[in-house]
Amino acid sequence: MAFVVTDNCILCKYTDCVDVCPVDCFYEGPNFLVISPDECIDCALCEPECPANAIFSEDEIPAGQEEFIKINDELSQTWTNITEKKDPMPDHKKWDGVTGKIQYLER
Repeated sequence: MAFVVTDNCILCKYTDCVDVCPVDCFYEGPNFLVISPDECIDCALCEPECPANAIFSEDEIPAGQEEFIKINDELSQTWTNITEKKDPMPDHKKWDGVTGKIQYLER
């Protein structure tokens, strides 16, 4: 079972989670991060590090966020691997906590 990055990461893209991942399973897009389900070892180190509370175990995804399981899988196959912490998106404070951001996801 893997961990999954969900809606609240969109337009925030904090990367605190990347720093603690022992297997470098995070991938970066223009305004979102994803976790490769094939690489994630379910260590749970990333979940508490996410300032946006956007990372969940696959079996604990909030209702309405299930589509992010597929999104993480698909995008992790084409996006660039990220292994070091970077600054969040410029307007991250404005977007943190806003719901329904899937429409803003840049692939």
